[in-house]
Amino acid sequence: MKKLIVISTLLLALLFMTVPAAFGQIATYNTGFQVQNLSDTNTATIDITYYNQDGSVDTTVTDTIAAGSSKTYFPIDATVGFNGSVVISADQSVAAITNILGDGLAFGASYESFSGGAGEVSLPLIMKGNSGFNTRFNVQNAGGAATDVTIDYSNSTCSDSITGLQPGAAATRDQLDNTCLPAGYVGSATVTAGAGGSVVATVLEVGPDTLFAYNGFTGGSTSPVMPLVNANNSGFITGIQVQNAGAAATDVTLNYTPVTGLGTACSETKTVAAGESETFALYAFTFGGDPNPGTDNCAFGLTFVGGATVSQSGSEPLVTIVNQLNIAAAKGAAYNGFDPTAAADTVVMPLIMDRNSNFWTGFNIQNAGSGNATVTCDFVQSNGSNNSSATSPSLAAGEAWNHLQLNQLGDGWVGSATCSGGAGSSLLAVVNELQTGAAGDQFFAYTAFGQ
Repeated sequence: MKKLIVISTLLLALLFMTVPAAFGQIATYNTGFQVQNLSDTNTATIDITYYNQDGSVDTTVTDTIAAGSSKTYFPIDATVGFNGSVVISADQSVAAITNILGDGLAFGASYESFSGGAGEVSLPLIMKGNSGFNTRFNVQNAGGAATDVTIDYSNSTCSDSITGLQPGAAATRDQLDNTCLPAGYVGSATVTAGAGGSVVATVLEVGPDTLFAYNGFTGGSTSPVMPLVNANNSGFITGIQVQNAGAAATDVTLNYTPVTGLGTACSETKTVAAGESETFALYAFTFGGDPNPGTDNCAFGLTFVGGATVSQSGSEPLVTIVNQLNIAAAKGAAYNGFDPTAAADTVVMPLIMDRNSNFWTGFNIQNAGSGNATVTCDFVQSNGSNNSSATSPSLAAGEAWNHLQLNQLGDGWVGSATCSGGAGSSLLAVVNELQTGAAGDQFFAYTAFGQ
């Protein structure tokens, strides 16, 4: 049985169910999740177990998902007011994403499921009172026994702890309530389980009118990859937070490669101390006055759409998150940077849409290999009808393909996508979800799963 741990940063997957918020401008949170069966031949039987924060089981549901298809759980089957976590067990390989909504449709964010945890988890961006932004995260026990958890915040002597976290359960830590952290704090955090323990974590970034979510990292990479970077693109800008999870300082260089016709290749370098994090892209492309300036040769103020790779002077484990923001439209979304060793010849996307209540998706697929790759995507509607496909141009090493599903699949289309570059290819992908014609932060992002 394969288990995917879906952790809620506030509450997991509870659309139409409300939980009072303890911070920010959001009064209630609701979520829903999408599960994709990765088998092309076998129906998946899944068990969905909802855990309260004390470790007790709220609800367990058994369901089936057709081969190659996906299913949405919205609303979910837990008790009204549920605030906890979920474990999904299946007899086939599955993948899942969660969408979080705040105050109805005023705020939105997305994150992915976990297939397992680690003894240490890195959180690259933590904030308290930073231009109106605060963070809050849940830590979930991915192991089989209760564990104690410690949390250390960078650039400070502040720490936190969780005692006796039960298997499958999650506990919340809200930085706004942390009296040790100063107002205006921007840093990172390291979450450590007790001896033999295994945990995962997901972070919410809450601003005055935008909501972001990202997953904590259970491991680092010496050369992370980010398939989608927007700068000065129809109002969208990007900030990339790079955390050094190693033991020594290192000079980190981000190499930006544009989609054809949408920018100029450039690079940016900063020194990142051990355990600390630094902000990239935001000041190099869009904002002046970097509080921790490095060096760059990027075309300031001009449009850039493409991807980014990382090199460094040392060999430290690095983790990255990417925040995409449209300030004027009050829309924001975050996604996790990739370890390039996680690239695969096939990537799957559990939620793809075309004009579904005015929601639609678009993705960037990056060729993380050393040779050229041509990508073919198969789109499978949840009801099994109106399936289609699309093929990319030939992608050079490091190049990305941007594909928008708007007006391509059919009005109201909801389903999933599987994209392949052929044997030996190395692909990474990010999906954006956007609702047009509506006020509020209806912008979501999640990373595709390698298969």
